[in-house]
Amino acid sequence: MNYFEESLNLHRSLKGKIRVSAKMDVRSKDDLSLVYSPGVAAPCRAIAANPDDVYKYTIKSNTVAIVTDGSAVLGLGDIGPAASIPVMEGKAMLFKRFANIDAFPICLDTQDTDKIVETVRLIAPVFGGVNLEDISAPRSFEIERRLQDLGIPVFHDDQHGTAIVTLAGLLNGCKLVNKKMEDLKVVINGAGAAGIAIARLLKAVDNPDSAYATPVKNIVVCDSKGIIHRKRDNLNYAKIELLEFTNENDEEGTLKDALVGADVFIGVSIADLLDRNDIATMARDSIIFAMANPTPEIMPEEAKAGGAAIVGTGRSDLPNQINNVLGFPGIFRGALDARAPRITPNMKLAAAHAIAEHIRNPTVDGVIPPTLDEQVAWRVADEVRRVAIEEFGQRG
Repeated sequence: MNYFEESLNLHRSLKGKIRVSAKMDVRSKDDLSLVYSPGVAAPCRAIAANPDDVYKYTIKSNTVAIVTDGSAVLGLGDIGPAASIPVMEGKAMLFKRFANIDAFPICLDTQDTDKIVETVRLIAPVFGGVNLEDISAPRSFEIERRLQDLGIPVFHDDQHGTAIVTLAGLLNGCKLVNKKMEDLKVVINGAGAAGIAIARLLKAVDNPDSAYATPVKNIVVCDSKGIIHRKRDNLNYAKIELLEFTNENDEEGTLKDALVGADVFIGVSIADLLDRNDIATMARDSIIFAMANPTPEIMPEEAKAGGAAIVGTGRSDLPNQINNVLGFPGIFRGALDARAPRITPNMKLAAAHAIAEHIRNPTVDGVIPPTLDEQVAWRVADEVRRVAIEEFGQRG
């Protein structure tokens, strides 16, 4: 199938992939009087008297805003808010399909950090959570950070969703190659939102004492200029902060220099960067997660020819698809059900372990659950809800 041509035809015929549906019909005067005037005054008064009742009487308890500015859309780059709508509609469909959450695209015609933060604050009353999506780094870090006091979960999926699913795959991969997480040298190529979040989660920077934490030994992060090290004078603040917990030996050089002796390569960058000779310089039984889309940093057969034991990509037509859909529906389901005011580092680690443990007997071509496995989201939701209640108590 030509997915590009057929997708264009599909979107043209449907004129968008989502819609708003009423939960009941309005067929009589009594119906009208219950859902609208005069009856609707009763829930309005109840919420005015007790604002927390908004969760009891409205869609807030099960509704997520998918907020983007269209500046970093999955492999397409800065295409703007209007062109990003089809992606956000697709995201909304996945929320509904896998976790029965009502989500709606909010595509903002600004890339001003202050305006995005203000807008999310202004629209927050109707939503139970906010999924930040496809916002370029480092602005995405600041936007998420400044919204953590909103009282509802605000989660940048390009950062944390990718990191959570990557960690899940790596946990199972280590079992198969008989390596321990705490002994690994990991090379990450790509120092944007996903790469930095992966580094933080693999190092358990935000909760090193957690029962779920298994920090890796050493992480070296590379960008388009090579290894991020302390002597470089062209680093933004996010990359400078990276050096607080990565590149412990202050290595310098190129990506290929960094790979020598490494146990794991994680790519969140661009296509066709590596070949079998590069993989051959890595440690024995290396793990490769090459997640550039639609073309990975290295194709699985080429990586395995270089000695890789396990290879994952972001593609659905190849084994071990590292895909956020394994994470965000269940994470939000659990957070919404627990009425969590935010998504904590422990909740992220719990989600990763839940995804990994869903595979009872991992294989080299099955270190991560299939993306269409309907049970994954509910298993993740249970763990996230449990941790949220431990951290915040039972709310609502």
